[in-house]
Amino acid sequence: VIRLSRKQDRTIWQKFLEVILAFRLEIKYSKEEIIGLYAANAPFGSNVVGLEAASWRYYGRDANALSWGEMATLAVLPNSPSLVHPGKNSSRLIKKRNDLLDKLARLKYIDQQTANLSKLEPVPGKPLALPQNAPHLLNRFKAERASLEINSTRIKSTLNEDIQLKINSILKRYNNRYRANDINNISALVLDARSGKVVSYVGNIYQPENADLQSHVDMIKAPRSPGSTLKPLLYASMLNDGFILPHTLVADVPTQIAGYSPQNYDLGYDGAIAADKALSRSLNIPAVKMLQQYKYERFYDKLKKLGIGTLNQPADHYGLSLILGGSEVTMWDLANTYMGMVRTLNHFNTFKGLYNPSDYKPATYFTSNEKEEKDYQRNSFLDHGAIWSTFNAMEEVMRPGDEGLWEQFSSSQRVAWKTGTSFGFRDAWAIGLTPNYVVCVWVGNADGEGRPGLVGIEAAAPVLFDIFKLLPNGKWFETPITKLKKIKVCKQSGYKAGEYCSSIVDELVPTAGEKTTVCPFHKLIHLDRTGIYRVTDQCESVTNMQHTNWFILPPAMEYYYKIKNSDYKSLPPFMSGCENSGGNNAMELIYPKNGAIVYIPLELDGTRGKIVLNAAHRNQQSKIYWHIDNEFVATTINYHQLAISPLPGKHTLTLVDENGDRLVQLFTVLDKEKKQMN
Repeated sequence: VIRLSRKQDRTIWQKFLEVILAFRLEIKYSKEEIIGLYAANAPFGSNVVGLEAASWRYYGRDANALSWGEMATLAVLPNSPSLVHPGKNSSRLIKKRNDLLDKLARLKYIDQQTANLSKLEPVPGKPLALPQNAPHLLNRFKAERASLEINSTRIKSTLNEDIQLKINSILKRYNNRYRANDINNISALVLDARSGKVVSYVGNIYQPENADLQSHVDMIKAPRSPGSTLKPLLYASMLNDGFILPHTLVADVPTQIAGYSPQNYDLGYDGAIAADKALSRSLNIPAVKMLQQYKYERFYDKLKKLGIGTLNQPADHYGLSLILGGSEVTMWDLANTYMGMVRTLNHFNTFKGLYNPSDYKPATYFTSNEKEEKDYQRNSFLDHGAIWSTFNAMEEVMRPGDEGLWEQFSSSQRVAWKTGTSFGFRDAWAIGLTPNYVVCVWVGNADGEGRPGLVGIEAAAPVLFDIFKLLPNGKWFETPITKLKKIKVCKQSGYKAGEYCSSIVDELVPTAGEKTTVCPFHKLIHLDRTGIYRVTDQCESVTNMQHTNWFILPPAMEYYYKIKNSDYKSLPPFMSGCENSGGNNAMELIYPKNGAIVYIPLELDGTRGKIVLNAAHRNQQSKIYWHIDNEFVATTINYHQLAISPLPGKHTLTLVDENGDRLVQLFTVLDKEKKQMN
């Protein structure tokens, strides 16, 4: 054992040192331990070192599964590995093996019949290729062994071999399809949320014969743009901190914030949409509006606490783009963050409503005797109610292809899930969870090359649900009833009900929901006796008025909202003589917003381009008169859009409707030189 471990020249001095070291070894270790060390380091020919490696190379299975004949064959190799070479000198190898079997029979370790039958077994031929079922995990262990403080070079992984092999097969099947579109890499990670262990780890499709495919890159560890996969974490954070309720309406209108103009994937607008629906449909503009309300600095800190360890720049570096993939995350961090949420909710009853920070510890991929810490606390990063509500919203996402009909099949399991697509179609994500498992899938190119069609719902989601078909079904999450509060909610706005809300429902919400704001959209308005016109006490006697509650969205939200909600009723017009006395804003400028800085590029022919001004008016038939720097420019009716090409500098934009209502806002046009300097 000492000689095998030192690999020194064969000199008298080295032999003397080996005697001393061997004596120390005898004192420190038992005979069984020394034999184990020898078996792990002995040469077995063909550059094979160690009994386990030899067992796989020559017989294709674990050493514990070898027969007496096979074990005897391997036992004679270390004495002369270069002379006795499997595939060569087979007669000498057979003789040495048979001699050992006879000796074992004489010493009564085996009976003579077993020895005779073992002699009939063939000796191995050409060495087999070592199994490459989880090469990226093996490389990860080699890289992390020192930091894990593991002395041995051998570990027992937590992988489920059957699931690992089947997921390898699934990924190869999809990879063969995607490579037709020059999408070369795919990876998957499965975590057991109950035990906190890794079930399957496929860092990439392993194709070492083609270096151009970069299959050696472990995409589970690689930082990539997360696309929309962080949106559920923002939704949960806002529920947890009392900013929204599950169905709170969020603006979905053309938006520009300090030069940043997010777009929805379908390039459309809903005007206003419930927060949970915005999440299930993965709308970008509502997500940015929510982050603007929550503050990206607060969300940045929350992500770090939840376990996202790749935020290496200050919060200002990411800004509002943080919610749309403007940062980088790893599959490992993302899956472990969601597993922490699952474990927190799973332990609601076990920990009697308390929280254990160890629920957010990263999963382990090797077996150990380490016991879970029990440090129960009253508060956590996200409470049970916020997590439960978030998973409910994630369950509403429409599944891809035939999976869209999943509820019609009794064997199909409930899955909360989210997809993500990075800018430039470079990364396709899908992450799904149940009380038992968290599955994360990434599809793309390791070198970052984008490809058309590389989107989460089309490339990653089908893989995700094929993997879930392999996993055992189970019960859904229990409702954390003591961490939810039944409150009165405005049915139309999703806000906490106010005094003017017409339709009120009871709803279970996270306990922080009690401190959310009251519905801002329902107001009391005054109508004349006919109920057709609005009036005020300045133009109509109170005795002649009707008083009614009305759902009133801001003009820009209203403009797009009523396109998709035909039952929305706009405010009635003011009765003649009552104009301008109600104090309601009839107009809203959609673009540019007040104080906006815009740049007008050159067209292909070299001429100066134009910007399109966009406004909304409560009365769609109303005229708007547009003025730039107090000079009349144009009149619009119905669709209030105007293309202009103002000169560089500061400008005053004034809108006047036919009732005399005015809207004045400022914007600045950058010249070409300043744009280039910026």
